[in-house]
Amino acid sequence: MSKILQAFENKIDVNRDLLLLLLIGGLYSLGIFLSNTFVNIYLWRQSGDYVTIAIYNLGINLFQALTFVLAGRLAKKVDRIIVLRLGVIFLSLFFLCVLIIGEKASTFNFLLGCLLGIGYGFYWLAFNVLTFEITEPDTRDFFNGFLGVLQSLGGMIGPLLAGIIISKLDGNIGYTTIFTISFILFICAVAASFFLQRRSAKGNFYFKRILLEKNNNKNWSRILYAHFFQGIREGVFAFVISIWVFVVTQSEFALGTFNLFLSGLSAVLYFVVTKFIKPSIRKKAILLGAILLYFSIFIILFDISYFLLIIYAIVIGFAYPIINVPYVSLTYDVIGKAWKAGELRIEYIVVRELFLNCGRIVSVLVFLFAVSIYDAEQIIPIILVVFGAGHLVIYFFIKNIYLGSSSQKEILMKEQITDEKNR
Repeated sequence: MSKILQAFENKIDVNRDLLLLLLIGGLYSLGIFLSNTFVNIYLWRQSGDYVTIAIYNLGINLFQALTFVLAGRLAKKVDRIIVLRLGVIFLSLFFLCVLIIGEKASTFNFLLGCLLGIGYGFYWLAFNVLTFEITEPDTRDFFNGFLGVLQSLGGMIGPLLAGIIISKLDGNIGYTTIFTISFILFICAVAASFFLQRRSAKGNFYFKRILLEKNNNKNWSRILYAHFFQGIREGVFAFVISIWVFVVTQSEFALGTFNLFLSGLSAVLYFVVTKFIKPSIRKKAILLGAILLYFSIFIILFDISYFLLIIYAIVIGFAYPIINVPYVSLTYDVIGKAWKAGELRIEYIVVRELFLNCGRIVSVLVFLFAVSIYDAEQIIPIILVVFGAGHLVIYFFIKNIYLGSSSQKEILMKEQITDEKNR
């Protein structure tokens, strides 16, 4: 395994914590993809209503944003590993509640979404901060690429396995089985976290100060607005496409196969992208991926069939790695060169996620408003065309980001000047 890693990373040195964080990310991805892919379908089977699904997703995005702020404040007082474990615990509770509530899950859609959002908020705040701390500029592309591979593998194995289990077992037995497997995977992730080096933080939580830092730092402002428009696309696409696949096929196994094509191609492309996309061509790669992602919508816009949905999955399976690896790395580099990034890295992560989730919330609210006024089958394609341009808009914000090569002395001088202005 070490030889494979060494060849993959081009002999870049990696430490034990980086590998452990990859392991935790892989276990989390498999657990989430195994179960959460089918929660929307579970609710759809009970309600047959887009509004029910949208309200569930609104609860996720709303409480994920709120929990990020709370988790950020908590991470400045206690070890970040504890925050990570809290996230996994709440995710486990979510699946347990879905199992207990059973056939009445659609009645408690918003509350279930809130519980899942809390789990996401705690987990991703800790994971993102640990990513920022453990990786360096020369290992960041490797980490994001390899994590993308693990996520893609989880996306391949999880939904397909879940689809097979649900199709073979009657009633709620299939769902009980996949929720149990997910719970075990989360326990393994918690166990792995005990081997990470403790990373406590000191100082106060300067959330408002970093929120206002976008007025002083153009790069920070641009990356925040880019994340808002990323959220605009993700908010609706997170549930509409999976519902369409199920409506067309009426089969959980078919949905698992759809995810197999999507994640399988992404896994291969993450390897390729990590190997060949260097910092000098990050922006061009993001533009190429965004164009592919946007025009993929038109494959399923005018006529929808399972064959066309598979073609769509293949195209976005190519597009996402081309965007995500350079985009995530660029984001962390912008934060890394920002004012007092070392001391206030948690606040930077929280503010970034706040903009991302605000975009998702706006997206879902507009969707709810639209389907309450117009016929869902007629208005949804229009929503997809408009909101699907979110990643294209990202490029117009990030294309003017310039990181330069400031020395440590220059960075300290800039921080002193900024401090004087704020007094």
